[in-house]
Amino acid sequence: MLVSHTEEFELIAEVESGTAFLEELRKMKLLPDVALIDMNMPGMNGVELNNFLHRRYPKIKVIVISVHTQDRLITQMIEAGVAAYLARNCDKKELVTAIQTVHKSGFYMNDAVLKVLRRASEFHNMVIKNINHIPIELTERETQVLLLICKEYTNVEIAADLHLSARTVEGHRNNLILKTGCRNTAGLVLFAVKYHIFEMEF
Repeated sequence: MLVSHTEEFELIAEVESGTAFLEELRKMKLLPDVALIDMNMPGMNGVELNNFLHRRYPKIKVIVISVHTQDRLITQMIEAGVAAYLARNCDKKELVTAIQTVHKSGFYMNDAVLKVLRRASEFHNMVIKNINHIPIELTERETQVLLLICKEYTNVEIAADLHLSARTVEGHRNNLILKTGCRNTAGLVLFAVKYHIFEMEF
């Protein structure tokens, strides 16, 4: 395991299949903050495991590691609630950065994933004539919070920037998730990109 010897993290379990992972979870008194899962695990694949974790253990942030890099799959997994999507051949430094960022901000997107989202946004722009029409109404404050979320600000950092309490920011974040129908912070970023609320820079 790439992070087993990293002082910043404690590896509490390493298993060979999705079903074995769920068995380990049931035994744990303290759940992991972040789970690294492979798309092609035996017994229960990454899609099935992610969906189960989202329903039963929504506080666990999921990072998918996969050899599959198709745009459609990456977009679908982000929409399904994963916090990060990494290529199997990513190096230790990026994996550590991804775990740190997901734990802090709720999501991590590298340049490859951001380019996928940009292509998805451009496709969305082609097939929907009225692309600028957002299907929901966001308040000015919700839009401000959403933009800062896209910049990887934490609740505390957003609160300081907007002169709000962290609890108020958390309320706005939860309202955004409810309004947009997204599953998590990464989904909010995808929503913001899709409807041109947030423009990505490379």
